[in-house]
Amino acid sequence: MPQMNFGGTTEEITTIDEFTLDQAREVLKDETVCVIGYGVQGPAQALNMRDNGVKVIIGQRSGSKSWDKAVNDGWVPGETLFEIEEAAKRGTIIQYLLSDAAQKLQWPVLKECLNEGDALYFSHGFGVVYKDQTGIIPPENVDVVLAAPKGSGTSVRTNFLAGSGINSSYAVYQDYTGRAKERTLAIGIVIGSGYLFPTTFEKEVYSDLTGERGILMGALAGVMEAQYDILRENGHSPSEAFNETVEELTQSLIRLVDQNGMDWMYANCSTTAQRGALDWRPKFKAATLPVFKELYESVKNGTETRITIEANSAPDYQEKLDEELRQIRESEMWQAGKTVRELRPSNR
Repeated sequence: MPQMNFGGTTEEITTIDEFTLDQAREVLKDETVCVIGYGVQGPAQALNMRDNGVKVIIGQRSGSKSWDKAVNDGWVPGETLFEIEEAAKRGTIIQYLLSDAAQKLQWPVLKECLNEGDALYFSHGFGVVYKDQTGIIPPENVDVVLAAPKGSGTSVRTNFLAGSGINSSYAVYQDYTGRAKERTLAIGIVIGSGYLFPTTFEKEVYSDLTGERGILMGALAGVMEAQYDILRENGHSPSEAFNETVEELTQSLIRLVDQNGMDWMYANCSTTAQRGALDWRPKFKAATLPVFKELYESVKNGTETRITIEANSAPDYQEKLDEELRQIRESEMWQAGKTVRELRPSNR
């Protein structure tokens, strides 16, 4: 595998050029991949594998919305779509892609369905790393592996159909068969990864939970709201505040960062924007660094896990979630966003 240098740190990266699709198919030719759960990651990974010629079956509760969704996607009850226990017993690689809270609840049933030599596959290290809270302790006679796409299930499928792929991390927690790594890399390729980089279950879950609560979702939303509020308090219109806070970022600047990096984006903005960004960047870093330190420690010590499990297990969880999302959706900022999106030329 090629050694890639990232700012002085060397990593072993696996791309589809080194571990080809044909190699992946050869590794998986005698395997039956069982996808447990058809919610967020399940549909994308299952459909990508099916399109890549891998034998895939789905395990889902009949009568559920996810079961109906699977049927609509072409999975056939009794042939490629089964109840969870039946599917798990038929599979040789079991992709455990239920939500973290659901994994905890389903584990006592699933573990009884695992056969010697199976591979138990995760796309998130949550259940295994926080086993003291989830009770997920895999048996010793199976491989335990991970491939974690760095994006939502929607992105995994969309990028696959576009031919671009998505980056994924991979890890081997337990190698019973001696084939755990090649099985993991093969699955990583057939689910549509652009390249795969090694990690551990612990590092994957620590970075993932930090990223979701930080830059990717929590921090991004919080900083946007703060800037929007300041602009509105100083007399700027909703359109102006939203465009300067969100629209220009999502429709212009972040695309420049994606193309060639932050420095390139700076170089392609006005000199006034460059100077201000360079001067204020260290101030924002200094202000948020303590928050990120607090966040990482909360992830590492299991506090975030406890909060997540308790919240997701509450009988009124969905109602509370709907209310929290409603408050965001109906806030002035995101109502302005709805109007701005409708006014984009492509939507008129």
